[in-house]
Amino acid sequence: MSLVSEEFPDEVPLRAEEITIPADVTPERVPTHIVDYSEAEQSDEQLYQEISKANVICIVYSVNNKKSIEKVTSHWIPLINDRTDKDSRVPLILVGNKSDLVEHSSMETILPIMNQYQDIETCVECSAKNLKNISELFYYAQKAVLHPTGPLYCPEEKELKPSCIKALTRIFKVSDLDNDGILNDNELNFFQRTCFNTPLAPQALEDVKNVVRRNMNDGVKDNGLTLKGLNTVLFRGRHETTWTVLRRFGYDDDLELTQEYLFPLLKIPPDCTTELNHNAYLFLQSVFDKHDKDRDCALSPEEVKDLFKVFPYMPWGPDVNNTVCTNEQGWITYQGYLSQWTLTTYLDVQRSLEYLGYLGYSIIYEQESQAAAITVTRNKRIDLQKKQTQRSVFRCNVLGARDSGKSGFLQAFLGRNLQRQRRIREDHKSFYAISTTYVYGQEKYLLLHEVMPDFDFLSEADLACDVVCLVYDVNNPRSFEYCAKVYKQYFIDSKTPCVVIAAKSDLHEVRQHYSLSPHEFCRKHKLHPPQPFTCNSTEAPSKDLYTRLTTMAMYPYARLRCMCTCNRCTYCLCQNLLKLELLRGIKAQLRRVVFNRHMAQADLKNSTFWLRASVGATVFAVLGFAMYRALLKQR
Repeated sequence: MSLVSEEFPDEVPLRAEEITIPADVTPERVPTHIVDYSEAEQSDEQLYQEISKANVICIVYSVNNKKSIEKVTSHWIPLINDRTDKDSRVPLILVGNKSDLVEHSSMETILPIMNQYQDIETCVECSAKNLKNISELFYYAQKAVLHPTGPLYCPEEKELKPSCIKALTRIFKVSDLDNDGILNDNELNFFQRTCFNTPLAPQALEDVKNVVRRNMNDGVKDNGLTLKGLNTVLFRGRHETTWTVLRRFGYDDDLELTQEYLFPLLKIPPDCTTELNHNAYLFLQSVFDKHDKDRDCALSPEEVKDLFKVFPYMPWGPDVNNTVCTNEQGWITYQGYLSQWTLTTYLDVQRSLEYLGYLGYSIIYEQESQAAAITVTRNKRIDLQKKQTQRSVFRCNVLGARDSGKSGFLQAFLGRNLQRQRRIREDHKSFYAISTTYVYGQEKYLLLHEVMPDFDFLSEADLACDVVCLVYDVNNPRSFEYCAKVYKQYFIDSKTPCVVIAAKSDLHEVRQHYSLSPHEFCRKHKLHPPQPFTCNSTEAPSKDLYTRLTTMAMYPYARLRCMCTCNRCTYCLCQNLLKLELLRGIKAQLRRVVFNRHMAQADLKNSTFWLRASVGATVFAVLGFAMYRALLKQR
């Protein structure tokens, strides 16, 4: 009542009415709901209900009443602890009222109590009569909720709690942009600007480092702050500062990264895919460079472990090394690293958002959330209608009977011949392979997915893709039958391009036990003839076939009559399609030139004008055709 009226009431009721202090009159800008309790007017049940709803509890005692002080530990704290969970205790504020009646302080009696109960945030002595520390009392109550000491510091051990050390270690590693173990002046300024929106002046930076030097020996190294030095800076200041930093980096009151931070809202319409955008790849490149300490363009197991220290778990298992490109030592290369991120974003964008959150993408790039790193592609039907696509990732599902060579086909895409494939452990195998191909000078990602050969249980996910590979073993007479049945059951009326792969072509080809031979089957269904494939070679397998698959995925509408001698192939139509588009463009340009000349000089009817127009159009056509020939030779 003294807080609200700013004067001491002559008549004080047993219980004050509930009061809400609006946000705009509090330092922390949060509304505060104050509930009084009177043992004389209320029941124990009402007290228990209020305790369960409270964010902070002020236990008021009279500084001139010894029994009142004793009741804090004999009655109130045990009662509150019995009514709250041990893992989510409500912070307590001890309030010594009536300080105007005594000349001595009660703090000597209260300090042992504060040391005994870690739930006690602080103790405030005040006087409702002369308004001493009344507003400060409620400020500390707000602070106990918004900036609690409990999750940060262990008073018994007099050191930071493990969860706090873990959070601050991640914050340090994210802010250490060059990964040298210290925060230099540029990194400290970035940290200050990120958390508090203001840079530090050069003298202020030196003052901070001098304070750390005076307090510890290993807090400053090479004129930069170490992890211990940063922790010292944060905890020598106010708890508000520490909590501002923690919350800026996504932590909640329990020092866990919030769901809102890790999984920002991202709407993905049906039949759309998710890809990383240019800024995301730049960020991931900087993360790779930061941890590739030996500059060999590959991440050793130790470097991978260091990269994922900011994660609560190891996100990549041994199967990742068989999903993307690696060097001769089996270490993930730069290309393989980006490929794995691309794969994760395509298959499970929520997991990709989570990973980017751990790495601090939104903080480093000053974005609202890591959703800014994702591009949601347009509906595939629109791509088909417009006959063009902006997508960079294309999925190829690989189907075939058991032991037909599907796994070898996937691993060959990563440059591994049969000899290297034999070193792969069975429990480290992957059903995915992803790498880059180049289609007309454009870098694209091709994602191969090996589908389990269970004919009766092919799901929509098994069938949803941009191109299909039907693999059979030329040395197994019963291998092609599965491919034929799958095609006739699921893809004969589909708009998805299909390619038949004659795997293990280095072995003797036997007659297939099917009514039609693979060549006859492909001719009947207007598919390209079976493509021979083997990974039993001394060198890395060729990527030509995978480039053709990517091209077919990019141009699935290229199903017109082929201009080559076979008169039926699909993937080579893409090159012919490009030729058609170039010729159409040249013709359209000629029509525009003639039309514009005609409109601009409609009054010129003499033969000189028409002669000039004809010559100009002819020259333009010749130049256009010459440019086309030059481009074709380059490709």
